[in-house]
Amino acid sequence: MSKLTHLDEAGNAAMVDISAKAATVREAVAEGRIAMSAEALTAIREGAVKKGDVLATARIAGIMAAKKTSELIPLCHPLALSKVAVDFEFEEKGIRVTALARLTGQTGVEMEAMTAASVALLTIYDMAKALDKGMVISGVRLLSKSGGKSGDWHAE
Repeated sequence: MSKLTHLDEAGNAAMVDISAKAATVREAVAEGRIAMSAEALTAIREGAVKKGDVLATARIAGIMAAKKTSELIPLCHPLALSKVAVDFEFEEKGIRVTALARLTGQTGVEMEAMTAASVALLTIYDMAKALDKGMVISGVRLLSKSGGKSGDWHAE
């Protein structure tokens, strides 16, 4: 009925059968940003947020989220991730989050990288919302993926 990979012949939602796919090293990198007031940005940078270390907490949250992606996103396979890294870069009006997910397996890790970035951003918001309820999360996207039959891909 459809060429969509998550639909069966009858059009019903279905998990893709990856049993015949070769295990290869697969990696994905995603990013997102959170814009905030100068007060909130300074407090995070100086470690002065009353709830604690915002970036350390966001890093742990992002890593944990990547590991739970299959519980959050329907039809994602549970994966044995070999690496998840979440990094932060201060920008003029906010923070950029970059998340990397890697494994040797039969399916890609794009959703795990994007989930890690998204939850890290949400955690920053949660930790600093007392300082700025108007923070804006934006630009969550896949930057690159490698491995598997479709090969490498990089955002423009």
